[in-house]
Amino acid sequence: MSVQSGEGSAQRSSAGRPSRDQAVSALTALLEPAVAEAGFDLEEIDVRPAGRRRLVKIVVDGDGGVSLDDVATLSQTASELLDGSDVMGTAAYVLEVTSPGVDRPLTEPRHWRRAAGRLIVAPLTAGGQIEGRVVEADETSVLLDVVAKGGTGKGKGPGGPKGPKTTRRRFGLDELGRGRVQVEFRRPGDTADMADSAGADDAGDSDEPAGEAEETRSPAEPD
Repeated sequence: MSVQSGEGSAQRSSAGRPSRDQAVSALTALLEPAVAEAGFDLEEIDVRPAGRRRLVKIVVDGDGGVSLDDVATLSQTASELLDGSDVMGTAAYVLEVTSPGVDRPLTEPRHWRRAAGRLIVAPLTAGGQIEGRVVEADETSVLLDVVAKGGTGKGKGPGGPKGPKTTRRRFGLDELGRGRVQVEFRRPGDTADMADSAGADDAGDSDEPAGEAEETRSPAEPD
């Protein structure tokens, strides 16, 4: 989710219009303390041309996610800090504050921690790659339910009781490259949850007492 503010104009500076790298460095120093004080991590800052203006994109994240209200508050804070500084030189800009998309690579311990329960694919530094579901992660390692290639059967696999076989393994973060979260249209447990919900609805719609069947008899049976 993201919030885009209106056009702003930085105060004039003798430095004129800073380069992209200079702007990113200065913006990071300016905004990171305020984002951290609000309880979030500053994941990325991107500055790129947008016609005669510049688009300043700020990506933030947190352990509990980032709500639309959080993004709106951070956008207001960032806008005030930018208006009160000269980090953008004389360039007009548009500010956008957003949370990471599902395609954000997993490169930091906090990224892996926040991906708990998600199916990921990651290259191995020793060669090859692994696919698995993140169970938990800490500052040095990640625990994965690794999908066995070509194997199926019962167990706690990403595909449910009849899904792929998995092996629970712990990897050091130095053994893994940039992980990628895989898009899943149905997460584990969705089918069971739907079935339980449907069963509860059916039971709730019935006027008959639970456990009692409706009495029936043959038309030929005397009264």
